[in-house]
Amino acid sequence: MTQSKPITAPRMAARTALILFLFVLVFTSLLSGAYLWTLPSIEAAAAEEKMKLIDAVLPRDRYDNKLLDDVAVLGAAPELGLDAPARILRARKSGRIEALVLEAVAPDGYSGKIRLLLALRADGEVIGVRVIAHKETPGLGDYIEPQKDRNKARPWITQFDGLNPATIEAHAWQVRKDGGRFDSVAGATVTPRAVIKAVRKAGLFVAANRERILASQ
Repeated sequence: MTQSKPITAPRMAARTALILFLFVLVFTSLLSGAYLWTLPSIEAAAAEEKMKLIDAVLPRDRYDNKLLDDVAVLGAAPELGLDAPARILRARKSGRIEALVLEAVAPDGYSGKIRLLLALRADGEVIGVRVIAHKETPGLGDYIEPQKDRNKARPWITQFDGLNPATIEAHAWQVRKDGGRFDSVAGATVTPRAVIKAVRKAGLFVAANRERILASQ
């Protein structure tokens, strides 16, 4: 009767390493499978969240194409305050472009950057604007959000609707305190100045790059 060989330290280490390797391999495979299985649901939820934000500036009855799939990608756009290339969504109705949806950043808010979502006509006219991220002072500069604005009938951010930076003189794109046309809250003018400037730049950018945006594949 043969005796089994004693398990040496090197053999024990190799055996343990093999077991750990197989465990990690199986665990990673299960994790990857679960991720791939849930990925469509994750992507669908993310797309719906984007669409909810877009609904605030551009109602869905204004277009009939798959908006998130119709994208014009331009190069770096410092005019929009973006470090990355500009991605502009094109809203079409019966094949005709009715509006453009894009993000812009006002870099000079009172407490830092203010991220904006805008819907514009191809000539730069503003359809709607919403603030999607900011760090402005609660109860003071945060009236740039309709939910925080005390004027529920006509929130401050809706002052841009229907205006075209290309057809309105530059000096008008200021708060009334500075001689412009836009209202502001006393003691909180830094925030609206930053937003006004960013909206004007976005409108002028779209007007100046209209042909590139419409022709981009």
